[in-house]
Amino acid sequence: MHLLILNGPNLNLLGLREPDIYGKGSYADLCGMIQSHATERNITVECKQSNHEGVLVEWIQDAYGNADGIVFNPGAYTHTSIALLDALKAVGIPCVEVHISDVNEREPFRQISYVALYAEKRIIGQGLNGYLEAMDYLIDKYN
Repeated sequence: MHLLILNGPNLNLLGLREPDIYGKGSYADLCGMIQSHATERNITVECKQSNHEGVLVEWIQDAYGNADGIVFNPGAYTHTSIALLDALKAVGIPCVEVHISDVNEREPFRQISYVALYAEKRIIGQGLNGYLEAMDYLIDKYN
């Protein structure tokens, strides 16, 4: 099984950006944690991050025929991007939406998710461990 782990804007600044909300772990820490978990679960993963919506769309499209599932934290694009929703719907790859913070307890605009219209599961407010929970869900359901 191969999972694509996608991260949207500003997630490259984990550890620096509002550590009281997002924690002190860096993006490199997150990717290392994901890779270690993938090794334990005997799967392969690819971690990617972009601040650019079009790049994320292209990575989703490129995943067609190459990834068995997508773990996706679209960052701020969660609340704005119909293009990401359309790309996910086009490729039909199982997807779990992840948010480090509990978006339901934050500003009202953060409670809107276009990606949730496609994702079969949402994991919110579990910190970096939410990524591992998302991986486990996809592994257990599709592997």
